[in-house]
Amino acid sequence: MGLGRLARVIDSAAASLPTSADVVVVGAGVAGLACAKHLAAAGIEVVVVEASDGIGGRVRSDVVGSFRVDRGFQLLNPAYPEVAKVLDVGALDLQTFDAGVAVARGGVVSAVRDPRRHPAGVLGALRFPLGSLAEKTALVRWALGSASTADLRREDSTWAQGLDEAGVDGELRHSVIEPFLAGVLGEAAGTTSRRFVDLLLRTFLRGTPGLPAGGMQAVPDQLAASLPAGSIVTGVEVAHVGHGPRSLVVETPQGGLSTTAIVVATGGAAAAHLTGLPEPEAHDLGTFWFAAASSPAPAGREKLLHLDGDRTGPVVNTAVVSAVAPSYVLAAADHRALISAQVLGADVGSDVETAVRAQLGRVYGVDTRAWTLVAAHSIPQALPAVAPPFDGGQPVDLGEGVFVAGDHRENASLQGALVSGRRAADAVLTNLGYGRRPAALTA
Repeated sequence: MGLGRLARVIDSAAASLPTSADVVVVGAGVAGLACAKHLAAAGIEVVVVEASDGIGGRVRSDVVGSFRVDRGFQLLNPAYPEVAKVLDVGALDLQTFDAGVAVARGGVVSAVRDPRRHPAGVLGALRFPLGSLAEKTALVRWALGSASTADLRREDSTWAQGLDEAGVDGELRHSVIEPFLAGVLGEAAGTTSRRFVDLLLRTFLRGTPGLPAGGMQAVPDQLAASLPAGSIVTGVEVAHVGHGPRSLVVETPQGGLSTTAIVVATGGAAAAHLTGLPEPEAHDLGTFWFAAASSPAPAGREKLLHLDGDRTGPVVNTAVVSAVAPSYVLAAADHRALISAQVLGADVGSDVETAVRAQLGRVYGVDTRAWTLVAAHSIPQALPAVAPPFDGGQPVDLGEGVFVAGDHRENASLQGALVSGRRAADAVLTNLGYGRRPAALTA
């Protein structure tokens, strides 16, 4: 998709705000754009109103110097069912991680890979120094059990309780499973729904996550490119949604839009403000991006996600992103490595940075003091909490022509955001007399 095409779709000037539309979508994140795409495909006139200066919501990328950095450490899993339905994955030119992790423990870094995708990984898994044979057997049984649809019908509990019941314990759990899941879920207390974690594991077993060549921003950009010219207006904050004399009205400081249906596709806090829904609980995250003179990991494991098995600091995972996605280094003459580090919580201040540098030095076994800080992203409410019992998406039709979309209505994943957008579009089409497609319970 060319930048010219995207520019024609998006109007950045508030003066471009129309006065009416069949449907108004509030929020140009992934859920809102997916909803708008489905509506536009059905012939509905739709306008997307976004408060910030660009599209994507929490899925955005920036260019900082000669590097491309995402706002937060995010991955695209091509095994998500909705991804294949809504996105042209081939056009995204996905650059994938190796299927496995590298774990630093006691000054030694050990790698373990998925033996189904790396034949030599079977022996490596058996020789992996963390965990007894009994622990490894319990872990494999637990992971493979998550692929069973029948397992999803069991009574739900937290993922910590699920690991207890599966007998997954000891240093393998402490040093590998818990830090890995903490990075995926945004919490280390084990409070997320076991059923939701099982759904996520199913997708990890089916596909290998990666990064689009153009950064994660390529995902919302592709969705937006499917819309008619002028469909998206940025830099306009919606203050109120409600009923006018003859129609629904979306009120902004730049004027009001009359419409027959409103889809609030913002983050959880803004959705609660606009709709009166309870504000959903969410987890905060922070991400640091560093440039180093060379890759801190040897070639054999630099495309793996790295974990601190000793859990000696705030970092839950780190990666040499430039080894996985060379396109994140924009200048051909720049041979530096780009490293990401994700922390729980939104604090990315200098004290946290100091602790992160020290921890990365232990994980990679290098001196990080000369690394350049490229960017530090504080992401409040980065992931909605998915507490048990998890039974799938929550209602999207709030009545009287108002609908809601977002990962907080489905689950904490890109899949959840895309599905919620489709479900909201289906509900709008039903309300307008166009019929409806059934939605499935998927991660």
